[in-house]
Amino acid sequence: MRGPRVAYELADRTQATAHGGIALAHRVAVTSGLVAVLDERVQVLKLHRPYHESDHVLNIAFNAMCGGQTLDDIELRRREAAFLDALGAKAIPDPTTAGDFCRRFEPETVDALMDAINRARLHVWRSQGPAFVAGTAVIEADGSIVPTTGECKQGMGLSYKGVWGYHPLLISFANTREPLFIVNRSGNRPSHEGAPAYLDKAIALCREAGFEDVLLRGDTDFSLTRHLDRWDDDGVSFIFGYDAHPNLVARAEDEDRLDESFREIVRRAEQSFADKQPRAPQPRVKEQIVRENAYKNIRLLSEDVAEFAYQPTHCNRPYRVVVLRKNLSVERGEQALFDDVRYFFFITNTAMDPADLVFEANERCNQENLIDQLKNGVRALHAPVNTLDANWAYMVMCSLAWTLKAWMALALPLDPRWADKHRAERHAWLRMEFRTFVNSVINIPAQVLRTGRQVVLRILGWRPQLPILFRLFDAL
Repeated sequence: MRGPRVAYELADRTQATAHGGIALAHRVAVTSGLVAVLDERVQVLKLHRPYHESDHVLNIAFNAMCGGQTLDDIELRRREAAFLDALGAKAIPDPTTAGDFCRRFEPETVDALMDAINRARLHVWRSQGPAFVAGTAVIEADGSIVPTTGECKQGMGLSYKGVWGYHPLLISFANTREPLFIVNRSGNRPSHEGAPAYLDKAIALCREAGFEDVLLRGDTDFSLTRHLDRWDDDGVSFIFGYDAHPNLVARAEDEDRLDESFREIVRRAEQSFADKQPRAPQPRVKEQIVRENAYKNIRLLSEDVAEFAYQPTHCNRPYRVVVLRKNLSVERGEQALFDDVRYFFFITNTAMDPADLVFEANERCNQENLIDQLKNGVRALHAPVNTLDANWAYMVMCSLAWTLKAWMALALPLDPRWADKHRAERHAWLRMEFRTFVNSVINIPAQVLRTGRQVVLRILGWRPQLPILFRLFDAL
């Protein structure tokens, strides 16, 4: 890097933006019907001078899609003429106006906002064809703590972790990793509060899309026994973690009271590499440090599964309970102190094999990844405004950036000749981290040319995702 002489000049006629992919994201929002349904169903503004509700919602979502971390980052976009030309806008709301728009929301208008987004979501799902709804719709629920250092955040509370903030509930669609509902609550509220009503809405949404089989997944906080009979009567399957109560542990320890005795399970990773030539193992640095310093170490020896029928107190019928027994060794340095056995329980109404059911329940870890992306990638699970409902509205609007990412992936066409390759590209976009997606697909430098009838974006830099981006453009 020799560092040549450098001179900076302002271009007289050429206008360019660093976010060349944002026009395609806006096109997906339009073709999905999102813009129209937002203006129709979300009634927040009394007068539309000059902005409509869809302008405000997409303004916050596009700020996140362009890598914005806070509301103040909107100012960078609204002063960029090429960015406005790419969206066909004369102006967009400034950060202060965006914050004021969030503060206008009440619980019923936030619900209307989520329902409007789900109306457009139905259009996207139905456009995927019969194969998309032929499988099982998997709905997941979980809560997450959103900390805040603010002193005047209305509605915040002290969580069980001793952290001040909010405790939003996330209902997501595991098939495409889309957030269906986000419900903001005080930080001291339990994870399952309000979950049954929104799980019912998610079930109705999937049924309306054409899914016949619906599966609910959640941890022990969501084993809501008062609702299991109702979901079972409705034909909804469920796999929930269940608390290891003493009576269940006693039953698991008594082999005579089990419907199926314990049998060892092998994780899929171990199965997939069983017949392959093993590679040279990498040194376990962490394990070595633990042994050298004689730290307490809990090591997994084996796992066993069994099952039995169990009727919870609030249920009128028994359900299958699958018990996972983890055989552990508690060690300190090179010395084994004692063996430990821990039990984990899952309640279900499915006929799935016990080992497969444990693997299916473990798939819920993908929702933890989604929560991490919404927190640290999109930064939707944050509290930039001053009231509980305003922050709720912000979370829903900002999470729309992740939803548009998923819709762009679903909009990729599948050529029959290259179906496997194109399906892999769609899957890669769905699972791609948000920061990678922004840098690969949205933040593409482009010259913006305005003509009498259209806006031309002339790509100025190469990205490996450009062939896929052009294929999406041709499809739209």
